Amino acid sequence: MTSNINADQIKEHYELEKSLASRLLNSTKQERQHLYTALYDELFMKISFHPQLSVKADPSAAAWIVAQRMQLIEGFLNPDLIFLEIGPGDCTLSLEITKHVKKVYALDVSNEITKNLAMPDNFELIISDGCSVPLPDNSVDVAYSHQLMEHLHPDDAIEQLQAICHALVPGGTYICITPNKLSGPHDVSQHFDEVATGFHLKEYLLSELYQLFRSAGFSKVSLYKSYKTTHIHIPLSGITMPLFIALESVLKVLPFPLRRKIASLPMLFRGMTVVGVK
Repeated sequence: MTSNINADQIKEHYELEKSLASRLLNSTKQERQHLYTALYDELFMKISFHPQLSVKADPSAAAWIVAQRMQLIEGFLNPDLIFLEIGPGDCTLSLEITKHVKKVYALDVSNEITKNLAMPDNFELIISDGCSVPLPDNSVDVAYSHQLMEHLHPDDAIEQLQAICHALVPGGTYICITPNKLSGPHDVSQHFDEVATGFHLKEYLLSELYQLFRSAGFSKVSLYKSYKTTHIHIPLSGITMPLFIALESVLKVLPFPLRRKIASLPMLFRGMTVVGVK
């Protein structure tokens, strides 16, 4: 999907995204109420070759991504369910899920990537400030995000998690997929830096994400590891978390190339699927 992008385009993308990310990181809470939308719209307007726009223009690539993500999600769905996707990008996944559930809300900050959508009756697109979840409490059965958490300002992460938890019904589920810091960086800065400096404002350790979920009000937190169609469910608790913390501590002190290589193994820390239950 990025094979047609040359080195000059990658550098252009990196320099713009790093500049925009710096504005976000150094902004106030009040400024961020409009900055998320403004800066992402600016990125998509100026970087016409952005990977997300390339996927949107390639139906076969979009269909493959949706099929991959549905392998996990479909186990959480039923026809009477209210589903919320936070950070849906071009909404291809949300639109697919409308075929399987009662109602889908798609919550995003950008007007650019979601324009010209054909929306079914049980689909609603909501443009938000990047932090709040403008839905009633106890109104959503399953919430989902893929590559969203790392795009939030660190000061906004707990607030958004709390808002998602409030929107969920008792026993409702939030599926959060985000890259692990140990195998990063995972944004465009991976070509230049050892720590994410683009729109991945903060890439997390599993231990950090676990604490955030618990602090936000989730009663249970689990890690799902997937290999093809197999999904391993690992409850995170006082028994399992010390093991993960110890492994993270060992990896953190390794030289960057070795740490990244080991952490990128499929069953380690290449990515995290963390599932919280209200």
